[in-house]
Amino acid sequence: MQLFLKLTVKLLRLNNYFVALLTLLLVFISSLVAFLLEPETFGTLFNAIWWVMTTVATVGYGDYFPKTVPGKVLAMLLYVFGIGLLSLLIGKIFDSIAELQRRRESGKLKYQGQNHIIVINWSKKAQLAIEDLLDSDPAVEIIIIDNSEKHPFDQTRVHFVSGDPTSSDVLEQASIHTARSAIIFADPRIDDSSLIDGKSMLIASSIEQAAPAVHTTVEIVLEKHIRNFRHVQVNDFILSHDAVSRLAVRSALKEGNVDIFMQLLSRKYGEDVFEVEVDPAWTTYGDAFQALLRQGATLIADRTDMTINRRLEAPIPTAARLFVISNDETITKIRSERRL
Repeated sequence: MQLFLKLTVKLLRLNNYFVALLTLLLVFISSLVAFLLEPETFGTLFNAIWWVMTTVATVGYGDYFPKTVPGKVLAMLLYVFGIGLLSLLIGKIFDSIAELQRRRESGKLKYQGQNHIIVINWSKKAQLAIEDLLDSDPAVEIIIIDNSEKHPFDQTRVHFVSGDPTSSDVLEQASIHTARSAIIFADPRIDDSSLIDGKSMLIASSIEQAAPAVHTTVEIVLEKHIRNFRHVQVNDFILSHDAVSRLAVRSALKEGNVDIFMQLLSRKYGEDVFEVEVDPAWTTYGDAFQALLRQGATLIADRTDMTINRRLEAPIPTAARLFVISNDETITKIRSERRL
C-alpha cells in the first residue's frame, strides 16, 4: 500500500505533457502487442487500437476480446494500469482547464490578440464605457488593467490583467504594442485630485514609452494639469466633471436639448457621429454636404473643424477627415455603396 501511495503521488506530480505522451504510448504499444498476440482475433491493427481504447475507457462493447492466456493477461494489465493512467490524464485535463479559468479570473493570463482597446483603472465610469464599446462594435476585444485581484467585468470579449498599469511587464501582458487605443480613467480609490492626475500621467508616460503609436485618451480631474499631459503626447483629454457640468447648464438654459447630446454620447440611442471616406467626385464641402444629405447623413465637421457648413464653397483638402451625424443603417449603406 505504501508503494502504491508513493507511485500515485509521483504520477500526480508528473508533467501534463508527459502524462499525455505516456498514455498515447501505452495505447499504441498495447494495441501492437494485442495484435501480434492474436492477429486472428483482431484482424487489423486498427481493431486492436479500438479494443484497447474501449478497454481503458471502461466501455467494453465486447465486439473484440482476447481468447488466449497472454491476451487476457494484457487485458488484466490494461484494467489496472491503462484505466488508471487514462483517468489521471482526464483529471489533469480538467485541472488544466480549471487552472486556466482561475488564472483568467485573477488576471494572470497574457492577452494574445490585436487591435483591442485597453481600459485602465476600474470604476463605474469604466464599466459604462465598456458596455458602450461592446454595444458599438460587436467584434471589439477589451482589456481591463487594474490592481484588483478578481476580474471586475467577466464577459466573453472582456479580458483582465491584474497589476500596476505603469509597469512595462503589465502593459506587455495586455499586448500594448498591438492595441488600437487605451483609455485611462481617473482612479476613484485615490482621494487627492493631484495624486489622481499624477498616477494617470505616469500611466500615460509608460504607454507612450512602450507603444507611442497607440491612441491614448485620459480622464483628467483638474483642468490645470492638461498642459502637463501634453508633454507625454496624450492624444485626447476628458475633464472628469466637465461634461456633466456643461450638460446641466444646457438643460437649465434650453429645456430638452440634453437628449440631443445624450444621443451623440452613446450609440445605444438614436443618431451617432461617424467618419465617412471622401469621395473623389467631391470637390468642395458643398458637394460632400449635398451628396451625403441625399443619402440621409448630415455633414458636420472636417476633423475638429465644425465651421465647414458656413463655407461650403471651400475645396476639400487632401488630408480631410469628414464626420457626419447618421444612424447605423444609413452609414452602413453609405459605406457599402462606396466600396462598390
